[in-house]
Amino acid sequence: MAAAGKAKSQLGIATADVRRARTLARQVGKPIVDLATLHTTVSVERATLRLAGLGGADPDGTPWVNRLTDAVRADTGLEHGVSLPVWDALRRGEGDDLLTLAQKAAAGSVTFRVPEGRDAARAASAARKAVAVGVKQIDRQRTARERMIAKVGDAPSKPWIYLIVATGDIHEDIPQAQAAAREGADIIAVIRSTGQSLLDFVPEGATREGFAGTYATQENFRLMRAALDETSKELGRYVRLTNYASGLCMPEIATLAGLERLDMMLNDSMYGILFRDINPIRTFVDQRFSRQIHARAGIIINTGEDNYLTTADAIEAAHTVTTSQLLNEYFAKEAGLEDWQLGLGHAFEIDPAVPDSFRLELAHAMLARELFPDAPLKWMPPTRHMTGDIFKGYLLDGFFNLVGAMTGQGILLVGMMTEAVVTPWISDRDLALQNVRYVMNAAGNLREDFHPSPDGFIATRAREVLGDAVGLLEQIKADTSVPGQPPLLSAIADGTFGLMKRPADKGKGLEGVARKAADYYNPATEILDGAQQ
Repeated sequence: MAAAGKAKSQLGIATADVRRARTLARQVGKPIVDLATLHTTVSVERATLRLAGLGGADPDGTPWVNRLTDAVRADTGLEHGVSLPVWDALRRGEGDDLLTLAQKAAAGSVTFRVPEGRDAARAASAARKAVAVGVKQIDRQRTARERMIAKVGDAPSKPWIYLIVATGDIHEDIPQAQAAAREGADIIAVIRSTGQSLLDFVPEGATREGFAGTYATQENFRLMRAALDETSKELGRYVRLTNYASGLCMPEIATLAGLERLDMMLNDSMYGILFRDINPIRTFVDQRFSRQIHARAGIIINTGEDNYLTTADAIEAAHTVTTSQLLNEYFAKEAGLEDWQLGLGHAFEIDPAVPDSFRLELAHAMLARELFPDAPLKWMPPTRHMTGDIFKGYLLDGFFNLVGAMTGQGILLVGMMTEAVVTPWISDRDLALQNVRYVMNAAGNLREDFHPSPDGFIATRAREVLGDAVGLLEQIKADTSVPGQPPLLSAIADGTFGLMKRPADKGKGLEGVARKAADYYNPATEILDGAQQ
């Protein structure tokens, strides 16, 4: 499809309107980036220690990165970062390595300080050298992905077919994921256990219990990646692996994903704020660091605009999806991500009883594709209006798949006819994949022939949604109700997105945020910021 600004718009969208929308997104987003660069969080600091090689947990299951970060914070505060105090302590002989230091810190047998002068310079040099080892491992994993795709082959066509497994037991997830790949899935998403986003630590090791999902841990990542590598070689196409870099440990999970060669991560700039009541400042600081890691690792992010339409009306709130996509694009590119890494989310969530619901869905999907011509886009199936009537649900998923084919979506999540009834059986997944295959085989190239009338219902609706999105961005930009506060934070507090009101001074994890001191140092952000220049 022609990109707006590069060729004539099929929807009659003016190039100036697209430019205006992106300019506004940048103007609204820039104060948030400025805020993020002035703060750090406990998870950013713990992610830095993980890059330096500190892993494992104490006998109670508390990760050593948590133990060490908490001890440093108790002695020096978080505002200086943990790197200078930690590597200063190592240079003073307080521990032979990070693990020993963490163990001593947990026992209360070491005192941390913020070094100055030559001591600070030497500690910074040692910290950077240690963290660079982890960054190089991420680089090696990115190269390994590229080599494996070149060797075994890639998915033969798009959209990539995205399918979820979620048993709670990683050793049960693995055979289900391999079976799904053999039935045609190109991407396996291991959904996280309910509530993990609110844990302020990353569980350790392989896990065999979880509610409605499986815990995201480094070992679980390693096990699933190894299993899918075997299946990739068997099938002659690389099977991608997805998990969730969201919640209170977003930077750490992103880091573990890079170290273990995951290919995609759910990573939205506002999801944790709106749907998990995580403090807005904590979220924006963490998402910037996590996206810098994703950029370095060559990981595709999937954003969560589809969630807005589970709480707000999909017609009335359509422009908030577009607004969020534009903001997610700005935040992602500022962090170093490229267009091919932007799996911007949207969803087929209009009530099917609404007249012309299919045409409305088509208009919204075409708008997303035209605004972001080089992004893969993540197209989400119906969930809100799945009633338990599996026959109607199967038909509705077929309509969803048809819109995906007609609008060139890059990532298509497989809809299940048993949505809202039971956790899908493998047989349900097989039927759902058959639905996708039929539609793609029968109508996969329909977009070559489909051109909406410039003055018709679809094009008019698309222009209306974009106009409303521009209006909303203008409204957000003009909000000065809280002096000195970025206008986007005020908009979030007012319930602009998903009808959720989340004030900037409330929410989970706020106590884990600190404003950086003048002598703050973090070798990870130094390396990652340098990569963007």
